[in-house]
This record gives sequence, C-alpha cells and structure tokens, in this order.
Amino acid sequence: MLQIPLWNRLMIIAVVLAGLSFAMPNLFYERVERHNDAVAVIEQTGAVTDALAADRALWPDALPATLVNLGLDLRGGAHLLAEVQLADVYEARMDGLWPEVRDALRDARDEVGTIRRQDAPMGELHVRISQPEGIAAAVAAVRTLATPVVSLTGVGAPTLEVRGENDLVIVTLSDAERQATDDRTMQQSVEIVRRRVDEAGTREPTIQRQGADRILIQVPGIGSAQELKDLIGTTARLTFHPVVGRTSDGTASVDARQILLPSMDEEGVFYILEQSPVVTGDDLVDSQPAFDQQSGQPAVTFRFNPSGARDFGNYTAANVGAPFAIVLDEEVISAPVIRQAITGGSGQITGNFTVEESTELAVLLRAGALPAEMVFLEERTIGPELGADSIAAGEIAALVAFAAVLVFMVLSYGLFGVFAAIALLLNVGLIFGVLSVIGATLTLPGIAGIVLTIGMAVDANVLVFERIREELRTAKGPARAIELGYSRALSAIIDANLTTFIIAVILFALGSGPVRGFSITLGIGIITSVFTAIYVTRLLIVTWFDRRRPKTIEV
Repeated sequence: MLQIPLWNRLMIIAVVLAGLSFAMPNLFYERVERHNDAVAVIEQTGAVTDALAADRALWPDALPATLVNLGLDLRGGAHLLAEVQLADVYEARMDGLWPEVRDALRDARDEVGTIRRQDAPMGELHVRISQPEGIAAAVAAVRTLATPVVSLTGVGAPTLEVRGENDLVIVTLSDAERQATDDRTMQQSVEIVRRRVDEAGTREPTIQRQGADRILIQVPGIGSAQELKDLIGTTARLTFHPVVGRTSDGTASVDARQILLPSMDEEGVFYILEQSPVVTGDDLVDSQPAFDQQSGQPAVTFRFNPSGARDFGNYTAANVGAPFAIVLDEEVISAPVIRQAITGGSGQITGNFTVEESTELAVLLRAGALPAEMVFLEERTIGPELGADSIAAGEIAALVAFAAVLVFMVLSYGLFGVFAAIALLLNVGLIFGVLSVIGATLTLPGIAGIVLTIGMAVDANVLVFERIREELRTAKGPARAIELGYSRALSAIIDANLTTFIIAVILFALGSGPVRGFSITLGIGIITSVFTAIYVTRLLIVTWFDRRRPKTIEV
C-alpha cells in the first residue's frame, strides 16, 4: 500500500523548511551582510551608534542570518604568493645561542682560555679561543648544549653540529633541526599572517602553505594587493636593547656585536646598541592602544608572558640608572633610563603617534612578528566587477540548466516530471542552506558544481520513473507500481550516487583551491539530490495520489 507515515512526512517538511530558511538570507545578501557586520561590531565594542542600529535593523534578529561566503573570484580582492626566507631564522637561532655558548666555554676557561665571538657566514656561530690545544674540550663543552630534535622525522638526532678548526669553534644547526625549524617557521608564518588578516576584519581569507617555503594568501573584499602586502609585510618587530652610546654621526663605526640605529622622534640622532636584545616582541602576550596619563598623547601598552617578564625584570633590576632602548623595526622609539626594577611584566610605548598609528601598532604587536622575511613572488588584484560578472554568468547558467531539465522532464514524464522539477528547485535551496550553515566559501568552480548538480539531480527520478513504467506494464495498479518503482530503484540510486560522492571526497582530499570548491558543492549536491529524489519527490507524488486517487497514471 502506497503510504508515508505522518511523522516521516513532518520530518521531510521540517528538513526542507530548515534548509530553505538558512538559504533565504542569500537572496538579500547586502542587507544581511551589513546586519551581521553591525552585530559583530556591537558585540565587540558594546557601543551602539545610530549607524550601527540602522544597519542592525536591516534584518530581523529572529530570522537566520547565515550567508554563503563569496570567494576571491566572485567578490574580488587580492591574491599573493609569498616566499619565506627561512635562512633568516638560522641566523637568529645562532644569535640567541651565543650567551649559552659563552657561558659553557667560560666554565671550561682553564682549558680553552679566553673566548671571543667572530664574524661568520649566515647560520653559523664562530668562537675563537686563545688556547688552541683546548679545542677538543671547547667542542665537548658546546656539544652539551645540544638537545634531541623535536620532530617525527628527526627523533634522536641532536639539534647542533659542533666542530673545531685550529682555534675556532664552529656551531651550526643539524640537518634534522633545520628541517624541523623550517616546518615550525612555516607554521608560525602562516598563523601570524592569518592573525594579521583576521585582525583587519576581512571575510573568509584563504591562507595555506604551498611547497617547502611558500604561502598562498587570498583575501576577498580587500581593496588591492598592495593594501594586503602592507598589512602582511609590516614586520612590527619590537626589541629591547642595552644602550652603549648616542651619536649624531649616522656613519659612525661600531664594535662587533653592536648596531647603529636612528631615533624615530629625534632628527639626526643615532643610538649605538648591543646587537643581542634583552627581550623581544615574541614574549608579548597582549598589546592595546592607550593614552599616556602624563602627556595625554596616544600610546601603546604591552604585557609580557612569564618568561619575558622574568628576563625583563632581571635586566632592569641589574641595570638601574642605565638607559635601554625600545626598538621597533630598526628604529629607536625611545631610550629611557631605568629608574627602578620593572617586575610587573607590562609597560608602555610612547612616541609621536596618532590614534590610528597607535591602534595599528597595537594590532601588529598583538599579532606577533614574522619569524622571517617574506618575498612576494606573485600578486593580483581582482576587481568586484569581475566577480559580479561571474555571479551573473553563473545565475544565467543555472537558470538555463534548470529550464532545459524542466522541459525535458515534463516532456518525458508529464506531471511526474513537474514533481521532479519542484524537487530540483528545492534541492538548489537546500544546497545553499547547507553551504550557509557550514560557512563554506563559494567560488566560480563551486557554481560549476551546483550547475552540474542540477543536471545530475534528476538521475534518481529518472531511474524511479522508468521503474514505475516497467511495473505498470505488468498490469499492477498505480499505487503498487509507484511503491515498487521506488523500492526497486533505491539500490541503483545509492550505487550511482555513492560512486560520484567518493570521487568528490577524493577531489577534496587531494585537491586545493578551486578543485576543493568544486568538490564541496558537488558532494553536498549529491547528498541533497538523493534526499529530494527519494523523499521529497515521493512525498509530492503520494500527496497528489491521496487527493486524486486516479485509476490509471501516465509516466
């Protein structure tokens, strides 16, 4: 007997209505987007201005406000391909290792004599000892600083390679440690780029590693590639250095392991600093724009993590009365004298900042410094007009595809073809509803996947209708023919769609970028088309049959 239980009918209707309700906001994209932006600003700042209230009122809070995020090719934006200069990290590692090497060799002073750091190629640390006969003891002392490599591929290998040449101790990173360092540097670079882009309030950026040393960055909605480069490429590296001296000569010679940096505020003033910083911005855990209580000028507050706070407190306690320099991107912001030990782990940066500059600096410091320089190999700016043309072309393609399928199904299966077309229309709505709920990014290949789904979605209905025709030829009644048509076509429907779904999963797992966008919409379309074909179309046919009770049917 052809029937569907009431609870089953209600569940089908509920799923369809839920999917359409989540897809509906996409019909009013700009209004809902402005509403969502206003809600986000109000939640973050707590301030409700007239403009924010007006934007929030553009869409009722009681209705879903989920949107499909538009990709770079549909919304316009910027595309960058950056190469990370991994060798920079090796030099920083050697510079940070020098104090430990110095202390280790001082403990063996009786055998190695006096020690002095020498200039060395990038990524190497050279230390000269005054007693060449003690080179073996020096190498052994430095090797105690090596630790096991922390990576799956380098388990058991030491982090350092130490060798002696006459009176010179040469320290480098081992191959296993270089590989682990490269992986950590790339992960850190990707994360910092992501944090900087997120701080700017952009929507659904694509930031992913490509190959050994490259990062792909795509940000929809941003004005230009140069704007994105300015946001990402700004180093914002904050360091604190002991001050050796002050001069007005920008070409003054400095000793080894010293640097000459200009003052940011004082024209023609240069500071001679020790090259190794006491604390770096890597130890910062927070940074916020503020105002100096004494001068009322914009400033930036910062707070160290426990390790940075301890190092900063120990240094200031041991150097009361001495100046130290706050350096930002190789410019001395200020060089105050230490009046007392600073043990609280927090401080304030003052300078000739505007409110906008202090806010931007706080964002950059909070996002962290890039561990290595990035060189931009490729950049593209995609205008919103191109994206609008792509969307319009996609809409036309979808309408043409739907019209062609509708004509074919009606001519082939009559009234049953109309039911299939209604289910197909609901299927497209369900696809957008699922994309909105999961926060997927729709790209031009994704639109292609939806258009392809429109053509494929009726396959299951075709199988069912042809099976019903066969059952009608055996002189069974219409109700029995419909019931057998659905039950006997089910296995073929599942097999056909399962194989296509497996391909979509493989494309998603092995592909990237546009290929993934295509596979996502294709996979979702397969699931929703099976649902609409097996349940929605059947519900429409059964409802019609219960009302009309025809003696014969034509399929």
